[in-house]
Amino acid sequence: MAPADSTPTVPGQWLGGPGAPGQRRTSDPSSRAPGRSPEHLDLTALEDRARALLPPAVADFYAGGAESEVTLGEATDAWLSWRLRPRVLRGVSAVRLGTSLLGSDVRTPIGVAPWAYQAMAHPDGEQGSARGAAAAGALMAVSTSATAPLADVAATEPASPKWFQLYRQHSPAHTDDLARRAGQAGYRALVPTVDLPIFGRRLRDVANDFALPADLPPGNAPAPGTVGADSPLWTFDDIGRFGELSELPVVVKGVLRGDDAARCVQAGAAAVWVSTHGGRQADAVVASAHVLPEVVDAVADEAEVYVDGGIRTGWHVLTALALGATAVFVGRPAIWGLATEGAAGVAAVLDGLSAQLAHTMALCGLSDVRSVPRDTVILAR
Repeated sequence: MAPADSTPTVPGQWLGGPGAPGQRRTSDPSSRAPGRSPEHLDLTALEDRARALLPPAVADFYAGGAESEVTLGEATDAWLSWRLRPRVLRGVSAVRLGTSLLGSDVRTPIGVAPWAYQAMAHPDGEQGSARGAAAAGALMAVSTSATAPLADVAATEPASPKWFQLYRQHSPAHTDDLARRAGQAGYRALVPTVDLPIFGRRLRDVANDFALPADLPPGNAPAPGTVGADSPLWTFDDIGRFGELSELPVVVKGVLRGDDAARCVQAGAAAVWVSTHGGRQADAVVASAHVLPEVVDAVADEAEVYVDGGIRTGWHVLTALALGATAVFVGRPAIWGLATEGAAGVAAVLDGLSAQLAHTMALCGLSDVRSVPRDTVILAR
């Protein structure tokens, strides 16, 4: 993968240049110039296409939230709490999207969030997502509940950085073994997800009487017949323990409070990840877009901060960067891309959002995702 410093994105014909829609001239309004395909990402249409391809219960498994789905419903609208404040006359002719996440260079600050059982969306499953993320120069977080073994996903595009998300859903011995294996397989960080002491009540799954297909690959599950034991509830002490087991930096995912974020860092976390778990756990909880500044302020410069939750446009990404996030992650958009076109669909989602981000940054007089000032955004009145 090319270093972040060598991957500028130059706003070109589809980012407002002379050849952009509405700027070029033609004598035939119905014609399209040879080889042109507009860089326009319509995530609503993409979800509709994916739903048409998937069994309804599977589509609901991916799309649904917990309880009354208040958290899910508010996630995207919460970014409307902020407004951009563009700078003018800054001479910005190119935008650099490349950055570094815990020392791993990426070409975009938009990554793929962990999501379970991706083989239900497409036969290529998590390995398809890994190829799509690599094509876009993005980091991918891989779920414990993947349908492909963690080593197989790590070996797919091995030069492209990946993190392994860890759940407290198996026996202590198996969970610890997964942490060790993640380090051995080449993952760059371990991501214990701490907002799942128990599963949220996902009422769409209840209504559909949803069950995983019997032939779904087991991925990282214990071997059949293994006698397990309930994993004890995690505490802050487990942050350092998982770091020692995996020999990886630890990213604590599912943090929605500044005081919790500070304690995670004190306990050894290299980064914290602001997340509502896609609105699939407690409901109704504060939106990621609202709590992100509190978390960033709480950890100061002692750790990186990431965020997911309702991010659907480039200006959502820019807002998150302005509020102090080092990177953002998307879940459902990547799943819809995987369901429709496999790896190419995942790459198209990431490329489309990255193009929107570059475009918006150019319009706001900003040239580098690594140095977006906090005063780029203000609370909407």
